[in-house]
Amino acid sequence: MAVDHYENFPVASILLPARLRPAVEIIYAFARSADDVADEGDASAEERLAALTAYENGLDQIAAGQTPDTPLFRELAKVIADYHLPLQPFRDLLSAFKQDVSTTRYADFSLLLDYCRRSANPVGTLMLHLYGAANAENLRDSDAICSALQLINFWQDVAIDMRKARIYLPQEDMQTFRVGEEHIAGQRIDQAWRNLMQFEISRARSMLISGAPLALRLPGRIGWELRLVVQGGLRILERIEAVDYDVFRHRPKLGKSDWLRLIWRAICMKAPPGLHEQ
Repeated sequence: MAVDHYENFPVASILLPARLRPAVEIIYAFARSADDVADEGDASAEERLAALTAYENGLDQIAAGQTPDTPLFRELAKVIADYHLPLQPFRDLLSAFKQDVSTTRYADFSLLLDYCRRSANPVGTLMLHLYGAANAENLRDSDAICSALQLINFWQDVAIDMRKARIYLPQEDMQTFRVGEEHIAGQRIDQAWRNLMQFEISRARSMLISGAPLALRLPGRIGWELRLVVQGGLRILERIEAVDYDVFRHRPKLGKSDWLRLIWRAICMKAPPGLHEQ
Protein backbone atom coordinates (compact mmCIF):
# COMPACT_ATOMS: atom_id res chain seq x y z
CA MET A 1 0.00 0.00 0.00
CA ALA A 2 1.73 2.75 -1.32
CA VAL A 3 5.03 8.14 2.07
CA ASP A 4 6.00 8.24 -1.73
CA HIS A 5 5.37 4.58 -2.45
CA TYR A 6 4.19 3.97 1.13
CA GLU A 7 1.83 6.82 1.90
CA ASN A 8 -0.98 4.34 2.61
CA PHE A 9 1.11 2.23 4.97
CA PRO A 10 -0.87 2.24 8.26
CA VAL A 11 1.99 3.28 10.55
CA ALA A 12 0.75 3.63 14.13
CA SER A 13 -2.74 4.31 12.81
CA ILE A 14 -5.39 4.83 15.43
CA LEU A 15 -7.14 1.81 13.91
CA LEU A 16 -4.06 -0.40 14.12
CA PRO A 17 -4.08 -2.66 17.22
CA ALA A 18 -1.50 -1.43 19.71
CA ARG A 19 0.12 -4.87 19.90
CA LEU A 20 1.01 -4.70 16.19
CA ARG A 21 2.29 -1.12 16.01
CA PRO A 22 5.92 -1.90 16.92
CA ALA A 23 6.08 -4.66 14.29
CA VAL A 24 4.51 -2.46 11.61
CA GLU A 25 6.88 0.37 12.44
CA ILE A 26 9.91 -1.92 12.03
CA ILE A 27 8.65 -3.23 8.69
CA TYR A 28 7.94 0.31 7.60
CA ALA A 29 11.45 1.41 8.66
CA PHE A 30 12.91 -1.34 6.49
CA ALA A 31 10.80 -0.39 3.47
CA ARG A 32 11.15 3.37 3.89
CA SER A 33 14.92 3.34 4.42
CA ALA A 34 15.52 0.98 1.49
CA ASP A 35 13.29 3.12 -0.73
CA ASP A 36 15.30 6.19 0.29
CA VAL A 37 18.52 4.39 -0.67
CA ALA A 38 17.10 3.95 -4.17
CA ASP A 39 15.60 7.42 -4.47
CA GLU A 40 17.16 10.07 -2.25
CA GLY A 41 20.49 11.88 -2.04
CA ASP A 42 23.36 12.19 -4.49
CA ALA A 43 24.71 8.65 -4.54
CA SER A 44 25.63 7.07 -7.86
CA ALA A 45 23.63 4.19 -9.30
CA GLU A 46 26.46 1.82 -8.38
CA GLU A 47 26.48 3.05 -4.78
CA ARG A 48 22.70 2.68 -4.51
CA LEU A 49 22.75 -0.86 -5.84
CA ALA A 50 25.59 -1.79 -3.48
CA ALA A 51 23.66 -0.41 -0.51
CA LEU A 52 20.55 -2.37 -1.53
CA THR A 53 22.68 -5.50 -1.90
CA ALA A 54 23.73 -4.94 1.72
CA TYR A 55 20.02 -5.03 2.63
CA GLU A 56 19.71 -8.33 0.77
CA ASN A 57 22.68 -9.65 2.74
CA GLY A 58 20.87 -8.70 5.94
CA LEU A 59 17.90 -10.80 4.86
CA ASP A 60 20.27 -13.65 4.05
CA GLN A 61 21.62 -13.47 7.59
CA ILE A 62 18.09 -13.68 8.97
CA ALA A 63 17.30 -16.64 6.71
CA ALA A 64 20.44 -18.42 7.91
CA GLY A 65 19.58 -17.85 11.57
CA GLN A 66 22.58 -15.57 12.06
CA THR A 67 22.60 -12.38 14.12
CA PRO A 68 22.33 -9.45 11.67
CA ASP A 69 24.99 -6.76 11.68
CA THR A 70 22.72 -3.73 12.17
CA PRO A 71 20.10 -2.77 14.77
CA LEU A 72 17.39 -2.42 12.11
CA PHE A 73 17.90 -5.97 10.86
CA ARG A 74 18.17 -7.36 14.40
CA GLU A 75 14.78 -5.82 15.18
CA LEU A 76 13.42 -7.05 11.85
CA ALA A 77 14.66 -10.57 12.58
CA LYS A 78 12.71 -10.59 15.84
CA VAL A 79 9.52 -9.40 14.13
CA ILE A 80 9.91 -12.04 11.42
CA ALA A 81 10.42 -14.76 14.02
CA ASP A 82 7.64 -13.58 16.35
CA TYR A 83 5.02 -13.41 13.58
CA HIS A 84 6.37 -16.17 11.32
CA LEU A 85 6.60 -13.74 8.41
CA PRO A 86 7.79 -14.95 5.01
CA LEU A 87 11.03 -13.44 3.73
CA GLN A 88 9.99 -13.26 0.08
CA PRO A 89 7.94 -10.05 0.42
CA PHE A 90 11.03 -8.28 1.82
CA ARG A 91 13.14 -9.62 -1.04
CA ASP A 92 10.49 -8.48 -3.53
CA LEU A 93 10.59 -4.96 -2.14
CA LEU A 94 14.36 -4.81 -2.55
CA SER A 95 14.04 -6.13 -6.10
CA ALA A 96 11.64 -3.28 -6.93
CA PHE A 97 13.91 -0.69 -5.33
CA LYS A 98 16.84 -1.97 -7.37
CA GLN A 99 14.70 -1.68 -10.46
CA ASP A 100 13.99 1.96 -9.59
CA VAL A 101 17.71 2.67 -9.87
CA SER A 102 17.94 1.49 -13.47
CA THR A 103 14.45 1.53 -15.00
CA THR A 104 12.76 4.83 -15.86
CA ARG A 105 10.20 3.73 -18.47
CA TYR A 106 7.73 0.83 -18.82
CA ALA A 107 6.91 -0.48 -22.27
CA ASP A 108 3.48 -1.86 -21.39
CA PHE A 109 1.04 -2.35 -18.54
CA SER A 110 2.13 -5.91 -17.78
CA LEU A 111 5.65 -4.72 -16.97
CA LEU A 112 4.27 -1.96 -14.77
CA LEU A 113 2.06 -4.46 -12.95
CA ASP A 114 5.07 -6.70 -12.36
CA TYR A 115 6.78 -3.73 -10.72
CA CYS A 116 3.68 -3.11 -8.57
CA ARG A 117 3.68 -6.79 -7.62
CA ARG A 118 7.07 -6.28 -6.01
CA SER A 119 6.91 -2.62 -4.89
CA ALA A 120 3.41 -2.51 -3.37
CA ASN A 121 1.84 -5.95 -2.95
CA PRO A 122 4.39 -7.16 -0.37
CA VAL A 123 3.13 -4.58 2.12
CA GLY A 124 -0.39 -5.98 2.00
CA THR A 125 0.95 -9.53 2.18
CA LEU A 126 2.93 -8.75 5.31
CA MET A 127 -0.02 -7.00 6.95
CA LEU A 128 -2.23 -10.03 6.32
CA HIS A 129 0.41 -12.30 7.85
CA LEU A 130 0.61 -10.04 10.91
CA TYR A 131 -3.15 -10.36 11.32
CA GLY A 132 -3.12 -14.11 10.70
CA ALA A 133 -5.39 -13.68 7.68
CA ALA A 134 -3.10 -14.60 4.78
CA ASN A 135 -5.27 -17.10 2.93
CA ALA A 136 -5.38 -17.32 -0.87
CA GLU A 137 -8.56 -15.27 -1.32
CA ASN A 138 -7.37 -12.48 0.95
CA LEU A 139 -3.94 -12.35 -0.68
CA ARG A 140 -5.53 -12.10 -4.14
CA ASP A 141 -7.71 -9.15 -3.14
CA SER A 142 -4.87 -7.52 -1.20
CA ASP A 143 -2.70 -7.66 -4.32
CA ALA A 144 -5.43 -5.93 -6.33
CA ILE A 145 -5.80 -3.18 -3.74
CA CYS A 146 -2.06 -2.63 -3.32
CA SER A 147 -1.32 -2.55 -7.05
CA ALA A 148 -4.22 -0.16 -7.62
CA LEU A 149 -2.97 2.16 -4.87
CA GLN A 150 0.48 2.12 -6.44
CA LEU A 151 -1.01 3.05 -9.81
CA ILE A 152 -3.07 5.83 -8.24
CA ASN A 153 0.11 7.16 -6.63
CA PHE A 154 1.76 7.17 -10.05
CA TRP A 155 -1.13 9.04 -11.68
CA GLN A 156 -1.19 11.75 -9.01
CA ASP A 157 2.61 12.11 -9.09
CA VAL A 158 3.29 12.27 -12.83
CA ALA A 159 5.02 15.65 -12.44
CA ILE A 160 7.05 14.60 -9.40
CA ASP A 161 8.25 11.43 -11.11
CA MET A 162 9.20 13.38 -14.24
CA ARG A 163 11.52 15.53 -12.11
CA LYS A 164 13.24 12.26 -11.23
CA ALA A 165 13.40 11.43 -14.96
CA ARG A 166 10.82 8.66 -14.52
CA ILE A 167 7.59 8.00 -16.39
CA TYR A 168 5.33 5.25 -15.08
CA LEU A 169 2.61 5.71 -17.70
CA PRO A 170 3.02 2.69 -19.99
CA GLN A 171 4.71 3.67 -23.26
CA GLU A 172 2.25 1.52 -25.20
CA ASP A 173 -0.70 3.46 -23.76
CA MET A 174 0.96 6.79 -24.46
CA GLN A 175 1.39 5.80 -28.09
CA THR A 176 -2.21 4.57 -28.34
CA PHE A 177 -3.56 7.89 -27.10
CA ARG A 178 -0.99 9.98 -29.00
CA VAL A 179 0.61 11.36 -25.86
CA GLY A 180 4.35 12.08 -25.99
CA GLU A 181 6.85 12.79 -23.28
CA GLU A 182 6.60 16.45 -24.31
CA HIS A 183 3.10 16.46 -22.81
CA ILE A 184 4.62 15.72 -19.42
CA ALA A 185 7.71 17.88 -19.81
CA GLY A 186 5.58 20.80 -21.02
CA GLN A 187 2.69 20.09 -18.64
CA ARG A 188 0.32 20.06 -21.60
CA ILE A 189 -3.33 19.30 -20.89
CA ASP A 190 -5.15 18.56 -24.13
CA GLN A 191 -7.76 16.03 -25.18
CA ALA A 192 -5.14 13.37 -25.89
CA TRP A 193 -3.83 13.71 -22.33
CA ARG A 194 -7.35 13.61 -20.88
CA ASN A 195 -8.18 10.49 -22.85
CA LEU A 196 -5.05 8.74 -21.60
CA MET A 197 -5.69 9.70 -17.99
CA GLN A 198 -9.35 8.66 -18.22
CA PHE A 199 -8.20 5.25 -19.41
CA GLU A 200 -5.58 4.82 -16.68
CA ILE A 201 -7.93 6.05 -13.96
CA SER A 202 -10.66 3.66 -15.08
CA ARG A 203 -8.20 0.77 -14.96
CA ALA A 204 -6.95 1.67 -11.47
CA ARG A 205 -10.49 2.19 -10.18
CA SER A 206 -11.66 -1.18 -11.51
CA MET A 207 -8.69 -2.91 -9.92
CA LEU A 208 -9.26 -1.22 -6.56
CA ILE A 209 -12.96 -2.09 -6.56
CA SER A 210 -12.19 -5.70 -7.50
CA GLY A 211 -10.12 -6.10 -4.32
CA ALA A 212 -12.45 -4.12 -2.05
CA PRO A 213 -14.43 -7.15 -0.77
CA LEU A 214 -11.37 -7.90 1.37
CA ALA A 215 -12.20 -4.85 3.49
CA LEU A 216 -15.69 -6.23 4.06
CA ARG A 217 -14.46 -9.73 4.96
CA LEU A 218 -11.78 -8.77 7.45
CA PRO A 219 -13.15 -8.21 10.93
CA GLY A 220 -12.49 -5.45 13.41
CA ARG A 221 -9.91 -2.73 13.07
CA ILE A 222 -8.08 -4.12 10.05
CA GLY A 223 -11.35 -4.14 8.11
CA TRP A 224 -12.07 -0.51 8.97
CA GLU A 225 -8.47 0.46 8.24
CA LEU A 226 -8.74 -1.11 4.80
CA ARG A 227 -12.15 0.43 4.11
CA LEU A 228 -10.65 3.87 4.64
CA VAL A 229 -7.62 3.01 2.51
CA VAL A 230 -9.85 1.88 -0.36
CA GLN A 231 -12.08 4.91 -0.09
CA GLY A 232 -9.03 7.17 0.09
CA GLY A 233 -7.74 5.74 -3.17
CA LEU A 234 -11.10 6.18 -4.86
CA ARG A 235 -11.28 9.75 -3.59
CA ILE A 236 -7.88 10.59 -5.07
CA LEU A 237 -9.14 9.40 -8.45
CA GLU A 238 -12.16 11.65 -8.08
CA ARG A 239 -9.89 14.56 -7.29
CA ILE A 240 -7.81 13.91 -10.42
CA GLU A 241 -11.01 14.01 -12.45
CA ALA A 242 -12.17 17.16 -10.65
CA VAL A 243 -9.08 19.11 -11.79
CA ASP A 244 -9.67 17.95 -15.37
CA TYR A 245 -6.61 15.65 -15.17
CA ASP A 246 -4.21 18.56 -14.58
CA VAL A 247 -1.99 16.72 -12.12
CA PHE A 248 0.85 19.12 -12.96
CA ARG A 249 -0.59 22.28 -11.41
CA HIS A 250 -2.97 20.66 -8.93
CA ARG A 251 -1.50 17.56 -7.30
CA PRO A 252 -4.59 15.72 -6.05
CA LYS A 253 -4.43 14.86 -2.37
CA LEU A 254 -6.76 14.29 0.53
CA GLY A 255 -7.62 17.24 2.73
CA LYS A 256 -9.43 17.70 6.01
CA SER A 257 -12.71 18.13 4.17
CA ASP A 258 -12.41 14.62 2.76
CA TRP A 259 -12.31 12.68 5.99
CA LEU A 260 -15.97 12.86 6.96
CA ARG A 261 -16.81 11.80 3.41
CA LEU A 262 -14.38 8.87 3.65
CA ILE A 263 -15.74 7.75 7.02
CA TRP A 264 -19.31 7.87 5.70
CA ARG A 265 -18.37 5.96 2.57
CA ALA A 266 -16.49 3.39 4.65
CA ILE A 267 -19.62 2.84 6.77
CA CYS A 268 -21.77 2.51 3.64
CA MET A 269 -19.45 0.19 1.74
CA LYS A 270 -21.10 -2.75 0.04
CA ALA A 271 -19.90 -5.44 -2.31
CA PRO A 272 -19.06 -4.14 -5.82
CA PRO A 273 -20.33 -2.38 -7.83
CA GLY A 274 -21.98 -0.29 -5.09
CA LEU A 275 -18.90 0.44 -3.02
CA HIS A 276 -20.09 3.77 -1.67
CA GLU A 277 -22.87 6.21 -1.80
CA GLN A 278 -22.18 9.36 -3.78
